[in-house]
Amino acid sequence: MSRNPERNDRKSGQKTASKPAGKPPFKGRSGDALAEPRGGPKPGGWNPNPPAKSFSASGPRAGGGRGKADPDGFLWGRHPVLAALANPARKGMGRLLATADRAAEIERDDLAHGHAVEVIDPQVLERMLPAGAVHQGLAFKVQPLEGVTLEDIGDPAQGIIVMLDQLTDPQNVGAIFRSALAFGARGIVVQDRHSPALAGALAKAAAGATERLPCARVTNLSRALERLADLGWRAVGLDGNSEETLASALDHRPTVLVLGSEGDGIRRLVAEHCDVLAKIPMPGGFESLNVSNAAAVALYEASRKQSG
Repeated sequence: MSRNPERNDRKSGQKTASKPAGKPPFKGRSGDALAEPRGGPKPGGWNPNPPAKSFSASGPRAGGGRGKADPDGFLWGRHPVLAALANPARKGMGRLLATADRAAEIERDDLAHGHAVEVIDPQVLERMLPAGAVHQGLAFKVQPLEGVTLEDIGDPAQGIIVMLDQLTDPQNVGAIFRSALAFGARGIVVQDRHSPALAGALAKAAAGATERLPCARVTNLSRALERLADLGWRAVGLDGNSEETLASALDHRPTVLVLGSEGDGIRRLVAEHCDVLAKIPMPGGFESLNVSNAAAVALYEASRKQSG
């Protein structure tokens, strides 16, 4: 699993009232460091260089690329590239590469949104991308988008937020973005040091959702949960060992769904900042859901509770 060069959202957390007693102990690794959010949204897409809110401390994090075939520097595939072209935050940036037939389609349907199209041979395009990239005749070389602030997603408290605790598999994270957008989530919160770039295989799996769903990159998930609690959010962590079911744990209140990695689950300090831990009951007797499947089930159940 990977890390990425995107900039971080930095916002110092505030202490909140302690959580209710009676929560079962949770085994896991130790927590992470201080967090601060950065950036802000723009209607229709992320703004890569937004003004900071009055309560947000800004500060860029150093990043870097890994060469011309760097999967973190390319978007590829029809849905991810067209979504990026339509994102106002992408206007004037990037190198758009297209095979002759795709270039004709973009010109015919006015899909470039001001970007110049560079026609390229399919074999040449394949050599520019990671092995096995299903590019469908389109690639977009761009700088990573900056994330939004935690407050941009969480204020006002309403709906659903998804928090990913050290999920680093691009396919899983991309699928979760896609489900979160489909079920109307407000945004995604990830830990900066242990999450993949919103490009490459992740963007392909998300089918354009990374261009439409805001993402706050924070350093400390526990502090982020404290801040969200201040704003009126209730955190529900998914834990297969919990006695409480997801259906009973969820209600109409603004909800942060917290998901951990498949190997380790939610880490101890993050779990301690959840209001409740809950499981998805599996009467079939076989825990066959991976984390992206579990996220889709949890998002469906949470959205149903919100609307009900």
